[in-house]
Amino acid sequence: MARMTRPIVGVSAQRFRPGKMFKLDATLAIQSDYLDAVNSVGGYAVALLPEELDDAAADEVVARLDGLVLTGGPDVDPALYGQEPAAETYGIDRLQDGFEAALFAACRRAAKPVLAICRGMQLVNVVCGGTMDQHITGREGLLAHGIPDGGGGSDNTYLVEDRTLLASVLGTSAEGRCHHHQAVDEVAPGLRVSARTTDGTVEGVEYADSASAPHWLLAVQWHPEETFRSDSRLFAALVEASRP
Repeated sequence: MARMTRPIVGVSAQRFRPGKMFKLDATLAIQSDYLDAVNSVGGYAVALLPEELDDAAADEVVARLDGLVLTGGPDVDPALYGQEPAAETYGIDRLQDGFEAALFAACRRAAKPVLAICRGMQLVNVVCGGTMDQHITGREGLLAHGIPDGGGGSDNTYLVEDRTLLASVLGTSAEGRCHHHQAVDEVAPGLRVSARTTDGTVEGVEYADSASAPHWLLAVQWHPEETFRSDSRLFAALVEASRP
């Protein structure tokens, strides 16, 4: 049988306890838009089940993939960046954090491309040594950035920094929908801001020096999977970077 020529892109899914979706059964779930977005531009998306992974196990998983999408979801554990949880911080899941961090590290070692979205961008910043502002909703001077966890989103314009990898894909501005109550505070060493909203909130990060970057990485705070039917450029760029 001939090898599949469509790049295989892993997409991080989440575990849910019984009662969250099905009354008696635990569930693996992911919004189908992530998978459809990858498939719409010539990739083949596979959902990844969260589990504890050491370096060797993570390397084995990533060896079977051509690229990775780190998806949105609950807040990253503040303990990972040396803080106590704020009252508004929710949904901390150490299994999810560890699973996605292990996959990201394996992609760095294997030079596999990563598109990190919303929580995914926050996780990338944290595991690279950055911090989070744990609650920005309702703060004076800031735009509406949406309500996470299914509470609706906000449409915003994202100003993209010139001479970035993100600008090479989207140009100097983009439109999209966001659902976040947290935002990047301190940008991790080795990363740079690639996009902001007009209120200054960080909406994109990538490696500061693309020439010496360990792998292809784009990370955005908004949700391009929600608008992929009208603008699939981020997913197309990931799939192109994932071609063996």
